Amino acid sequence: MDMIDHQKGEQTPLLSNRFLIIATSIICLLALASMAISIAGKLYGDQLSLAGHSESTRDVVVTIGRDRLRLTENTMRFESQRHSGLHEQIDLYLSWPSMSGFTRETRALFESNPSPSLIFLQISQSTMSRDMSGRLDPIYRQLLQETERPGPAGLTGHSFKPRSGYDGEILYTAENGEFGSYAVRCLIETEASQSSGGDCQRDIHVGQDLTVLYRFPRSRLPDWKALETAIRSYVENRTVAASADPAL
Repeated sequence: MDMIDHQKGEQTPLLSNRFLIIATSIICLLALASMAISIAGKLYGDQLSLAGHSESTRDVVVTIGRDRLRLTENTMRFESQRHSGLHEQIDLYLSWPSMSGFTRETRALFESNPSPSLIFLQISQSTMSRDMSGRLDPIYRQLLQETERPGPAGLTGHSFKPRSGYDGEILYTAENGEFGSYAVRCLIETEASQSSGGDCQRDIHVGQDLTVLYRFPRSRLPDWKALETAIRSYVENRTVAASADPAL
């Protein structure tokens, strides 16, 4: 009897089936966890490498006041604004002269400081009845000194009076342009050398009730006509008619 029991003991497996199942399950779970960490790390790394930019060209339809615009994610500066729906304002950045958004290939243009090839747009509902050109005669002319200076590409430069509220700026104007009188405020050259690239700014009325404030480098001032045309066309061409998209 003892010999039989001894032989049975020698045939008992060293590892039970239950232990093998548990060990295999743990190994599988560790493998899945490792894979998940790897995928999450890659996704996080990709997002981190974009540094807040988006290369997505997904459409985003925004409503600002009475106007609707169809934009793409990679033209929108701030992640918090990259969703469809109601907005008080939208901030865009576009490369010049292509008027296109962020891509990995153009990353250097969007990250250089200052950037000579970026145009910044801030689109909001109009709060004033006149845009910058409309404010030229009733407001700005009262604040300008009498002396004038020639500016680039047919513009005329005007210095502001001391304590006018526009210290460190110069106003450039042009008459009888394609869109009527033109006016743009720029930092004077000594101030512009310390800027982040938005040395000149101008606001225009577009659509039903939109104000587009756009900023560009002083070095692009000779392109003022092309900039004005391109920016007006860019916003107007992205206006969505309610009848064309009744679901909005």
